[in-house]
Amino acid sequence: MSGQSTHHGPGAAGHEAHMDPATARAAATLGIWTFLATEVLLFGGLFTAYVIFRIKYPQMFYEDHLKLNRVMGAVNTIVLICSSLTVALGIAAIRKGKVALLRFYLFLTLLLAATFLGIKYVEYMEKFSHGLSPGTDVFFSLYFMLTGLHGIHVLAGMIVLGTVLFLAGRGRYSESYHTPVEISGLYWHFVDLVWIYLFPLLYLVG
Repeated sequence: MSGQSTHHGPGAAGHEAHMDPATARAAATLGIWTFLATEVLLFGGLFTAYVIFRIKYPQMFYEDHLKLNRVMGAVNTIVLICSSLTVALGIAAIRKGKVALLRFYLFLTLLLAATFLGIKYVEYMEKFSHGLSPGTDVFFSLYFMLTGLHGIHVLAGMIVLGTVLFLAGRGRYSESYHTPVEISGLYWHFVDLVWIYLFPLLYLVG
């Protein structure tokens, strides 16, 4: 009797060591939302600093925001919104088991992300050529800090989505298993949302 209650074969131990798909998905979703909460705190602190200094130096912020390229900022906003759409379409595709369509939409997302960074690079070079840098004043210190940090997040998102694209090509995802695709999509939507706040805050402050 005691032997029956204490005996577990290797198969049983292995089975207990792995969560079922639903539990794994719930754990992964909780993990990404917890991570995003810390990211909100990070950007929230910087946004708060921006508001405080804007109230303190209203004239400086008004004059400096006129030196930003609104057209490039607006184009980049459209680019990121489109990239969020392609991610959403990719997730919708894999939910129906359409791996090839998922790969297509992820490729488009990466292309749009690269376009965003390319435009931001051109914008940075334009600022530097006019003698505007993080050391110019408080406004440009916050501008480069906020957009630079966001750019790092875009780059990180490209690495994550690129990995998902690679694994999709290896047949890792299907209609029944695509949790990493959805998790990476959540992160990308967050990156997009941060820029939607940054654009009016920096470019349309006046």
